[in-house]
Amino acid sequence: ARGKFLLQESPPLGAEVEWKDRAETVIIGGGCVGVSLAYHLAKAGMKDVVLLEKSELTAGSTWHAAGLTTYFHPGINLKKIHYDSIKLYEKLEEETGQVVGFHQPGSIRLATTPVRVDEFKYQMTRTNWHATEQYIIEPEKIQEIFPLLNMNKILAGLYNPGDGHIDPYSLTMALAAGARKYGALLKHPAPVTSLKPRADGTWDVETPLGSVTANRIVNAAGFWAREVGKMIGLEHPLIPVQHQYVVTSTIPEVKALKRELPVLRDLEGSYYLRQERDGLLFGPYESQKKMKVQDSWVAHGVPPGFGKELFESDLDRIMDHLEAAMEMVPVLKKADIINIVNGPITYSPDILPMVGPHQGVRNYWVAVGFGYGIIHAGGIGKYLSNWILHGEPPFDLIELDPNRYGKWTTTQYTEAKARESYGFNNIVGYPKEERFAGRPTQRVSGLYKILQSKCSMGFHAGWEQPHWFYKPGQDTQYKPSFCRTNWFEPVGSEYKQVMQRVGVIDLSPFGKFNIKGQDSIRLLDHLFANVIPKVGFTNISHMLTPKGRVYAELTVSHQSPGEFLLITGSGSELHDLRWIEEAAVRGGFDVKITNITDELGVLGIAGPRARKVLQKLTPEDLSDDAFKFLQTKSIKVSNIPVTAIRISYTGELGWELYHRLEDSATLYERIMNAGQEEEIDNFGTYALNVLRLEKAFRAWGSEMNCDTNPLEAGLEYFVKLNKPADFIGKQALKQIKAKGLKRRLVCLTLATEDVDPEGNESIWYKGKVVGNTTSGSYSYSIQKSLAFAYVPIELSEVGQQVEVELLGKNYPATVIQEPLVLTEPTRTRALDGRKKIIEKQCFDIRLKMIRV
Repeated sequence: ARGKFLLQESPPLGAEVEWKDRAETVIIGGGCVGVSLAYHLAKAGMKDVVLLEKSELTAGSTWHAAGLTTYFHPGINLKKIHYDSIKLYEKLEEETGQVVGFHQPGSIRLATTPVRVDEFKYQMTRTNWHATEQYIIEPEKIQEIFPLLNMNKILAGLYNPGDGHIDPYSLTMALAAGARKYGALLKHPAPVTSLKPRADGTWDVETPLGSVTANRIVNAAGFWAREVGKMIGLEHPLIPVQHQYVVTSTIPEVKALKRELPVLRDLEGSYYLRQERDGLLFGPYESQKKMKVQDSWVAHGVPPGFGKELFESDLDRIMDHLEAAMEMVPVLKKADIINIVNGPITYSPDILPMVGPHQGVRNYWVAVGFGYGIIHAGGIGKYLSNWILHGEPPFDLIELDPNRYGKWTTTQYTEAKARESYGFNNIVGYPKEERFAGRPTQRVSGLYKILQSKCSMGFHAGWEQPHWFYKPGQDTQYKPSFCRTNWFEPVGSEYKQVMQRVGVIDLSPFGKFNIKGQDSIRLLDHLFANVIPKVGFTNISHMLTPKGRVYAELTVSHQSPGEFLLITGSGSELHDLRWIEEAAVRGGFDVKITNITDELGVLGIAGPRARKVLQKLTPEDLSDDAFKFLQTKSIKVSNIPVTAIRISYTGELGWELYHRLEDSATLYERIMNAGQEEEIDNFGTYALNVLRLEKAFRAWGSEMNCDTNPLEAGLEYFVKLNKPADFIGKQALKQIKAKGLKRRLVCLTLATEDVDPEGNESIWYKGKVVGNTTSGSYSYSIQKSLAFAYVPIELSEVGQQVEVELLGKNYPATVIQEPLVLTEPTRTRALDGRKKIIEKQCFDIRLKMIRV
């Protein structure tokens, strides 16, 4: 509302008269996100930054936004984006001379149920190792800082004292003034009419004012982003959603207050409420059934003339939320509504924006899908600017990677998920949360129909993958919880199944690439910190950033001379592929890179009886001498061609079997039939996680990512600093090693009650937060909790005592010697060693007897 009023009071800054034929970066879109990027790039020293806006700055979703700003976010690194935004907004007026209308009265999230209090405790465990101020406060404190509340149902509040709201129009104009001050060119009206890629990776950007040749383009076009994407053949999964808020007239009780009310978020009522002058501004998030998607835009595109228009209001849609707000804040009952704003907001399927370079298109970046553009704008501008200028992201934000979506992301799926995400805006955020709208997609493995009635499925990059299996009589419902829940016992059974007998797991969601060509070995040697495996073998390899951080972890199999099969996690498929493709183009390597993820199914078989089961189905010798650990072979299993790799993320004896997706069901059934005598059974990814933690296997995205280097993550074995190739990050890693590490990844055990670490919990030592967990689970072998954690070097010795915060309580934890459980190859080697010692002792005895 304030944005609308100020729009009438403050004329836009005069449009520039200059034009540039060439630009380093062209930004398409003059909302707060696009202008923030222009500001940050220009301030950081980039010359020739051009921003093109089709009508006028703030047109679209920016001008009518409610302008909320908060330090809070359940995502770990998105907290950094919020932090950077607020810190920028605090100083922007002084820097640019433009009034921004920034209010920081704080904000309170209300808990009116016990489970919501648990959620606040869960979030607090993830806050203390960040710079943001956040507290759980009691009802008395809540009433003190928001005296207009009905306190009957309130149990606690999550309080962020630095939160507030800002005027979106003034913010954007201040960022624009700053961008111009540092040399950026902002042109409007300048609609982009065509985007043409050149052979050298640059772009011709055409407008009615002329053409610009750009080294890169950034799509920051808000709800026009789909139209911009279509110009180059991309279908960005974005949906325009109608969001309403209402503004009241002056309320005497509000006017009488001596200080501004904090922003209120009633999570059960699913609305936000803040002070607007001497009245209140109220904005709800309706249920999936009542909320409205702008379907005509999805089908036919945004109307050409739409800019600073609004949709017709619909109070009936939000009446339930308004009644809840009146009960919580009774003065609302007497207030008159003077303004209703109903405008478009763009949602991605999971409500998170899409930020970064796009796979498959050179030098095309996106910053789109912002459901909360105001709080993200400042931090995202800084983040993207840093990435563009330095060639790597400043910290890990894979959850915003535009490449998390793919061809499987249909319009129907996007709309179903956008409805769900909007309707679930304020639901309780559990660990291991699953959301079921739009599922399954077309991306199902050959086992989906066989397994769907036997297990709880998880969603992995469009795929359905078993998380855990249930037996007759067990509770099959989806019951998310902050404590141990109905999957705890079944996962324990699956763990024992793999450790004692043999289990099968569907690993089809893995990302799979084929790389071949005369330069394939040189490319991979340049990309990976490990050596290239010999033909017929596999290794674990890491791609590093120029600053020596872990961009990705893959298994590399050298199938035939110069031809490789690369495997990565499901969530990293296009994220990793983009990096590989760009390195190949940049270095001029003669290679062919093919994404074969959807062509191959993958079955994992693991456990002490795995060899016995598989040997029944193949003439290939699977003995330890004939088929060694980390060896790869093309064989037939029950006459089905497979690429068999002797590797298992469980750390137990096992193989991964890569095969045509259409063969999955037959291969699975024949393996299961062959394994009846060995008591074969299924296991899922929850049990897999326990098994890999006990073996001290790191996971990308948890123990290692763009926030960590491989030395502190304990990956020295996989990093060959002495190999001849100058792999990406090699020089930086040498410097890191020379300077010495400040922290190290350790393995912790802790005895808890009914809760286990998940990752990102605070680590305490002598009353101070000193680190954080990265992942964790219950260990069924020692019947304690197990976690990986980063701690200062001086606290990383075996036997060191620290504390792990879980649901508001600190539990004593001990650094242990890893791994907790030796891997099968290590156990086998140790057993062979002992056998050799015994054999030598027996030989010596026999020799002595002969001599006697």
